[in-house]
Amino acid sequence: MSAHYHLDHSADLRVLPAVEWQAAARAHRERLDHLVGPYLERRAAGRAHPVIDFLFTYYGNKPAQLRRWHPGFGVGLAGAREYEGARGYHRVAADEPTGDRAGGLQVVYAADPAYLARRRDTLEFVATLLRATASRPAQLSCFGLHEWAMVYRTDDVRHRQVPLRLGSAGTDAVVESMSLRCTHFDAFRFFTPEAVGRNAQPLTRADQVAREQPGCLHANMDLYKWSFKLVPLVSSELVLDCFELACDARELDMRASPYDLTDYGYTPIPIETPSGRAEYVRSQAQIAERSATLRAALLDACDHLLAARGDHAAG
Repeated sequence: MSAHYHLDHSADLRVLPAVEWQAAARAHRERLDHLVGPYLERRAAGRAHPVIDFLFTYYGNKPAQLRRWHPGFGVGLAGAREYEGARGYHRVAADEPTGDRAGGLQVVYAADPAYLARRRDTLEFVATLLRATASRPAQLSCFGLHEWAMVYRTDDVRHRQVPLRLGSAGTDAVVESMSLRCTHFDAFRFFTPEAVGRNAQPLTRADQVAREQPGCLHANMDLYKWSFKLVPLVSSELVLDCFELACDARELDMRASPYDLTDYGYTPIPIETPSGRAEYVRSQAQIAERSATLRAALLDACDHLLAARGDHAAG
């Protein structure tokens, strides 16, 4: 079982014995393999996937990085020499109160308070964005049209290996028949020039905090981005929860997109019809509900880290 150790830098750390943290790390890898094992097999064979690739190519967090388990700040790993030199970690010597080496010293690896201090600006931004997003009501009337706006009146489609379900003219007609209500800048910035002016409001990076809202599919996928940017200060359990949500949100995103993904096993959600829009809103609301729990958990982690950083600085 874990114990509290008094470290040489005068901070308290909960240290996990090797048998405990290795079991947790193994369970983490097994869960990840269940989620992305088929993706890794396709990648090894050199086959692209228009849905799942996005989670690694756009967000930039590689599978190998996601596979490494982290307990979060304030937890040390006894004898974890494979963490030597890992970003954000440092090595400490801890008094060992139990076991065969009682009274001696053992090597413990833990997230470094100095690294936490360097990440303060990122922590403050993420906390501000999450808190602002959570404070607003969910808007569920965009119908996933951001993907349609990205191919509006252009032959330069993003996923060339799959056809447009309604063709170019049919896709343009759908965009022209409904209002664009995107609130997420990182989706809006990929709109074609002809689609930009059709959005209900112009979006900029500067007003991101003021615009993001908890019904947005991409804002909810981004919980994964914000969580892995804070590794190893936040736990891998939270990161993987956010990744699993991002997988489900991405699937919904692309099922409602203008692309025909039936060859990949995805049933289209025809948002150009009333029944399709109703189905999209139901699924979007379910993602938003799950996201609210994870957003609160990530915000709580940020607040605790900022408080811990303050305590360390004061000491």
